[in-house]
Amino acid sequence: MGNYDDIDQRLLAELQEEGRITNVDLAQRVGLTAPPCLRRVRALEEDGVIKGYHAELDAAKLGYTIMVFAMVSLKSQAEDALREFEEHVRALPQVRECHMLNGEIDFILKVVAEDLQSFQEFLTGKLTPAPNVESVKTSLTIRTAKNEPGVPLG
Repeated sequence: MGNYDDIDQRLLAELQEEGRITNVDLAQRVGLTAPPCLRRVRALEEDGVIKGYHAELDAAKLGYTIMVFAMVSLKSQAEDALREFEEHVRALPQVRECHMLNGEIDFILKVVAEDLQSFQEFLTGKLTPAPNVESVKTSLTIRTAKNEPGVPLG
């Protein structure tokens, strides 16, 4: 894993699991004292390995009961067309993830919505008429068996 030693990897694993851990507790878990632990975490942040800290929210409790994956094919795969589509979806808060793919599908989007009607309105009002869109195929999630952010460590 890059130029990161065992302690760095353990720090990353602990922080990925529990982002709100105190520096004192983190240091104790990886066998350091607090000052060098803080220095290492700051270095990992400065290197861009740690990109941020986030709270994991319950979408359903906040009224977002629907999650849909949308497979989008564009009319053109020219770089400017790809960028224009990406800029369009970046401005849509319902789109939580956007990944460019190789193959027949150009992008896969993870979209959240309050209910099926609001998703349908989003689809016909915001996504299908987006720049350069040729087709959109959607699949509604029935349940989520695993949703683990980050990368496997340790």
